[in-house]
Amino acid sequence: MSTLHKSSMLADLPGHVSACGLPEIFRQLAGNPATGVRIESIVSRGHASPEDFWYDQDQHEWVMVVEGEAVLAVEGQPDVHLRAGEYLNIPAHVRHRVVSTAKDQATVWLAVFY
Repeated sequence: MSTLHKSSMLADLPGHVSACGLPEIFRQLAGNPATGVRIESIVSRGHASPEDFWYDQDQHEWVMVVEGEAVLAVEGQPDVHLRAGEYLNIPAHVRHRVVSTAKDQATVWLAVFY
């Protein structure tokens, strides 16, 4: 019999995530190596990708801002501003980067890679 695991992405958010050079926090919530599906939570605060850096991933990524807000740059598209509850599906190999995340509160992301 499988064991159920209940938790909250918003409980016990780390207070040390800040814009003062400390890293974002990535946590794998679930996944299946056989299918390549991975679900992560990410906590950011005032973070952005380096200006010359672009994600170019082999998998599709569905990303939602659960709390806070963020601006994403997608190559060849206008910037995308995501607020709490809004999501974006990014096809594999579509180059993208984080322009900014909220500085005055944690931005909590839910990301599904498939």
